[in-house]
Amino acid sequence: MDISGQRGAAERFLNDMLPIHYTDETSHFDSFSDQEDAVEEEGTWQPEKEGKGMNTISKEERHSSIVFQLFSAMALTVKQQLFLAVLVFAFPFSAISGDPDILSDFVVPPGTNVSLLDGNFFTYTGMRPLFNSDPPTNFTVTKASMAEFPALNGQSVSYAVLQYPAGSVNPPHTHPRATELLFLTYGVLEVGFVDTTNKLFTQSLQAGDMFVFPKGLVHYQFNSATNDMAIAVSAFGSAAAGTVSVPSTVLGTGIDDVVLAKSFKTDVDTIQKLKAGFPPKA
Repeated sequence: MDISGQRGAAERFLNDMLPIHYTDETSHFDSFSDQEDAVEEEGTWQPEKEGKGMNTISKEERHSSIVFQLFSAMALTVKQQLFLAVLVFAFPFSAISGDPDILSDFVVPPGTNVSLLDGNFFTYTGMRPLFNSDPPTNFTVTKASMAEFPALNGQSVSYAVLQYPAGSVNPPHTHPRATELLFLTYGVLEVGFVDTTNKLFTQSLQAGDMFVFPKGLVHYQFNSATNDMAIAVSAFGSAAAGTVSVPSTVLGTGIDDVVLAKSFKTDVDTIQKLKAGFPPKA
């Protein structure tokens, strides 16, 4: 906006928001522009504010007051523009943060007859085998996310039961759409995550402890016990938290060997040996 445009905006602001009327013995000006356009040779000007009475000021004082009000109006305009800009930029981020809000009590799969729903729709029995089977020999995750439990759609929550045989690890990974709150119910775990400044936060957990992994940050869990398993339950702030495993994503997705060798500051032979342990998924 040029200077004349700013002045025009300031004048309109003053006319609407600062109702000061300047008068002399014969003239009455109802607007800021009238005050600026008027030509006077002698005399004083009297600003009249509603309920304030009459105060006499000189022409020079009048112009100083007008200049102050002009720059005040311009400053307010800049603040208003900044506020609107913040709203415009913040809205897309607030709209995509976490699961979207729903406009109904719950969401059902397409084609479902809502009138026939009962408690079965809101019940998940996929965890029952955990109580009727032998402990796994490898690290195992049993999920209750929107994919397994459709009633979670729109509810911004999901669960997972994690079983760690002695010496097993849940490799470094991220959950791009949710924070993870882990509750250790049995055994011991070494856990940690790395923040965006590359600082590593670690902790040794015992049964009954909880640990939070902030949304989107790389983290891991390791059962350091040599002869006992560990069991944990994790809650997520999304019905579909997503999991990106760092080793399998980097080494098992077909990224060019040369790119990886340069990235890890090693040679292609080493990269190929590492890739042998992470065959691409069909």
